Amino acid sequence: MRGTGKAAPQAATALEKAMLARGALMDKRAVDPVVLDLREITLITDYFVICHGTSNVHIRALSEAVIEALKEAGVRPAGVEGRQAARWVLLDYGDLIVHIFAEEEREFYSLERLWSDAARIEDEAAAATT
Repeated sequence: MRGTGKAAPQAATALEKAMLARGALMDKRAVDPVVLDLREITLITDYFVICHGTSNVHIRALSEAVIEALKEAGVRPAGVEGRQAARWVLLDYGDLIVHIFAEEEREFYSLERLWSDAARIEDEAAAATT
């Protein structure tokens, strides 16, 4: 039996997923989205994407935007936590973890400070040089 001639879709890399998530967050006006490259400092995950929203409704919309953008790329989260309360939503994609905070929670937990050894990624070209 012959194939359709179409190549099987390639799975998105962790960096591609991080950039898709960051783009979706920026499109929905997330506050200060940051991508941290954790590959050299932990085995937990490869990348964190961290941002905050301006209200519970905004935080939920941000989480939906990320889920939808990655779903379109054929990627579904392994876990989603915190959407009901919408103070800290965590989207777990295995090699990517997206943290969407309320401003107060972001300041309190200060993940950027906790993971200050991680390189900040502005775009995929910058990541290729790290």
